[in-house]
Amino acid sequence: MNDDEIDDAEARFRAHLGSVIQEHSDLDAAVEALSLQPVPDMMVIARLKRKKLALKDEISRLRNQLTPDIIA
Repeated sequence: MNDDEIDDAEARFRAHLGSVIQEHSDLDAAVEALSLQPVPDMMVIARLKRKKLALKDEISRLRNQLTPDIIA
């Protein structure tokens, strides 16, 4: 791989991370909006919260790939 390919791969990786972070934020807003309804649908809220938690785990995994721990 040359430097341009590495830079391009990292840019795609960062773009994917950004889209996952945005999706997590969107789900947070959706959960908040549903919670404010007079009769909130708790099944939908629970499903969205599970999806949000899965996205949080993916964000952590992606960030760890971006900056791995280095044991000195």
